[in-house]
Amino acid sequence: MAQKVEILLVDDLDGTEASQTVNFALDGKTYEIDLSDENAAKLREELAPYLGAGRKMSGGRTPVRRTGTAKPVRDSGAVRAWGRENGYEVSDRGRVPAEVWAAYEAAQAA
Repeated sequence: MAQKVEILLVDDLDGTEASQTVNFALDGKTYEIDLSDENAAKLREELAPYLGAGRKMSGGRTPVRRTGTAKPVRDSGAVRAWGRENGYEVSDRGRVPAEVWAAYEAAQAA
């Protein structure tokens, strides 16, 4: 049996037929709204001064707000030296193995 499904967009502002879905973000929240060409143009026109003065974020992600709970900076140089002194194989470059970090942190806590 054949079926034909039609999806009609309705303008979220005035209830007329919409022709597009517009996505935008504000205060870390992303929104989408179905609009007619006329209402989409009005929205873009109203936002134009703000978009022109703002900085474009790359990657399409909203900025992360810092809350002051950042992890303390860890000194990989000190961990490498400690690891070598305590019998671990640690390279001069690259990632320090997790087991070395854990042993180092355990030794510092003791």
